Amino acid sequence: MNKTILITGSSAGIGKAAAQYFAAKGWNVVATMRSPEKETTLTELSNVLVTRLDVQEKADMQRVIAEGIKRFGKIDVLLNNAGYGLFGPFELATDAQIKQQFDVNVFGLMHLTQAILPHFRANKAGTIINVSSMGGRITFPIVSLYHATKFAVEGFSESLAYELSALNIKVKLVEPGAIVTGFDGAANFTGNPDITDYDDFVKGFLELWGSKTQERTTAMQVAEVIYEAATDGTSRLRYVAGEDAKELHGIRMSGEEPYHAYMQKHWMPAHV
Repeated sequence: MNKTILITGSSAGIGKAAAQYFAAKGWNVVATMRSPEKETTLTELSNVLVTRLDVQEKADMQRVIAEGIKRFGKIDVLLNNAGYGLFGPFELATDAQIKQQFDVNVFGLMHLTQAILPHFRANKAGTIINVSSMGGRITFPIVSLYHATKFAVEGFSESLAYELSALNIKVKLVEPGAIVTGFDGAANFTGNPDITDYDDFVKGFLELWGSKTQERTTAMQVAEVIYEAATDGTSRLRYVAGEDAKELHGIRMSGEEPYHAYMQKHWMPAHV
């Protein structure tokens, strides 16, 4: 029997690339998204089930899992991929923006993980792959809330890996760097037209970001790393995707002072 993966956020970017990659490798795929009626590519693949799931709606999660099991017999891997970035000064974030950032990136991931665990326990096997970010171990200016969610995913996943290991359930983290998905272009921004003190800093940082992330990792390259995490048969926790992520993680591991000196020199706007 072919293995089955359930993927969140499959309408675009890493999620869609992963659905296509796993399907091409012969896996069954439960591809979830908020608007499945708009999907035209994945619906043409016989080993892909496209179905609706908004990770902010906990009540739908058991339905999606049941649909996947009914169609393919069982689910072997959960890929928690759905997420987005909230950019902008923290002071200017609204309560609604803060809540949604955590609801999607953290609580949705936790709720779906909790929902799949009874199935994995019954099978005495399963793998949970959480898409984190290089921003789960290093930080940039004006992305404090996004970083907070990804640091949460990192700590949650590492601890969960320990407690599930005795049940033959693996937990893995994939940490992409800057990727070609339109992620930051479509991201939400905090802001307040009455507060302009941050404007020069934000403008300067966004110019730096654009100049330093021109050569990005593709979503399909990240999908290949996800496939490695799903199939390598090891208990390895972290998988870094992208040369920029590998470089920045290496600098962070060199020590706090060298890392902060590097960030001050290369990632702070010149006029600040």
